[in-house]
Amino acid sequence: MIGLTIFKIDKLYDQLQFYCSDGHIYIMKHDQDCCESVTIDDINGDLDDLIGTPLLKFEESSSDGCDKSLPKNLYDISNGADSSTWTFYSLSTIKGYVNIRWFGTSNGYYSESVSLNKSSECYLDEWRDYKLDQIIND
Repeated sequence: MIGLTIFKIDKLYDQLQFYCSDGHIYIMKHDQDCCESVTIDDINGDLDDLIGTPLLKFEESSSDGCDKSLPKNLYDISNGADSSTWTFYSLSTIKGYVNIRWFGTSNGYYSESVSLNKSSECYLDEWRDYKLDQIIND
């Protein structure tokens, strides 16, 4: 996604949809299954800072939920789960940055990962409308 311009972000329950200048929607989510839970724990920064200018940074990192190198409030809070994982996304544009923190727990058998999927449909008409609106209102 680096170099793409996000022109709209929808935050649905534990899912983020990024509408981008290539005409696709990039969907950040976890497909829930039984015996596990993966949710957006925190969004640090303003999602609006990602809109309208190209992405300069898009990085993912993860850490075991019991990782003692994390701040004390982030490790070992799995509430009895056999496994836990933190997944961090750092996104930035020239206007600012956003850190998205996901937390997943499971019985150890199920995935706690977060996926980023590109839509198969193309939404270039929406990108065109966004750009026209910018021209008209500037």
